[in-house]
Amino acid sequence: MEELAEAAGITVRTLRFYRERGLIQPPRREGRIAWYDSHHLAKLRTIAALLERGHTLNGIADLNTAFESGKNVSEVLGLGAPTEEEPVRLTPQELADYFEGEVTPENLKSALDLGYLATDGDEIVHISRRLLDVSAALVKEGVPLAAVLAAGRQVREHADALAALFTDLLRTHAQEEDIARLRPLAKSVVEAELSMALDRRLREDAPQPHSSTSSNAADAEAIGPAR
Repeated sequence: MEELAEAAGITVRTLRFYRERGLIQPPRREGRIAWYDSHHLAKLRTIAALLERGHTLNGIADLNTAFESGKNVSEVLGLGAPTEEEPVRLTPQELADYFEGEVTPENLKSALDLGYLATDGDEIVHISRRLLDVSAALVKEGVPLAAVLAAGRQVREHADALAALFTDLLRTHAQEEDIARLRPLAKSVVEAELSMALDRRLREDAPQPHSSTSSNAADAEAIGPAR
């Protein structure tokens, strides 16, 4: 315990307090000897980093509980890694930097439930670099992370429906061995339709300029010379 506390730059008393709060796992015991390892040291450094970023010990404890109850990488990946998306490995403090002030236990649980995040030992894995970057960009623009995750849940439902539509279409009209080759065509259709739908929605929602053509014509008729 003294060696671990020294390596982490904290006192033995603080380390005992963290253990009592359940912030670090118990050591491995061999008889009367308690062995701590690199995982304990990494967790202590994570706690220190989160404290520096303004998190409270209660908040860190809640985050720790959410992480430990979350799915691991193998559970999230299921049958295999995503075919196109690039997973990203993050430390808890790096995740906190991406979404400064927005990494709450509630948001973390939502991201774990959606399968955006998974745990792998002391690291967090985000399933898609593109989704991570887009989510972070929206949060930086002022959109709350909770709203981004709620929208992501709705997008997931629509995406599943679209995937089912195109899978049924291809399985009905193409050979099974050709489906993987034709997969990009389905994605292109969805991207094109989404682009046009955004154009339509933005045009519909845009404020319309005031038209004075008809009123001017009426005024001209009213003040024109009498025949």
